[in-house]
Amino acid sequence: MIKLDEDALICDLAETYNIYDYKQLPLLRVAVFSYGLRDDSRIKKLMSDQVVSLDTLLLSLMVDKLSLSLWLQTKDGQKGINQPKSIASQFIHKEEKEEDREYLVFKSGEEFERCYKERLASLGGDD
Repeated sequence: MIKLDEDALICDLAETYNIYDYKQLPLLRVAVFSYGLRDDSRIKKLMSDQVVSLDTLLLSLMVDKLSLSLWLQTKDGQKGINQPKSIASQFIHKEEKEEDREYLVFKSGEEFERCYKERLASLGGDD
């Protein structure tokens, strides 16, 4: 936690436990206090790669579903145009899509070896 964002941890410890200088405490005690922080604390949100709290995410999902159901009752919804934008999608980190990845295809083992050696040389490796 300290390595990830020491300032966030200090702020969370100060807010929750009124600990302003955690370095004066034994390491085990700081670990116990850190483990006991709420799931929506700054450091835990950073560790779990969350942008907002779970409550906010659930509320945004409810708004998205409501706006989608209302949109489906309009003329645009019946035609399938002008679909409302999702609020929750802004809060969710998506992994890189499979089709967005670049792949190299080789016709032979020799072509692979040549490309491998070129890349290794460009990175400063030896072989």
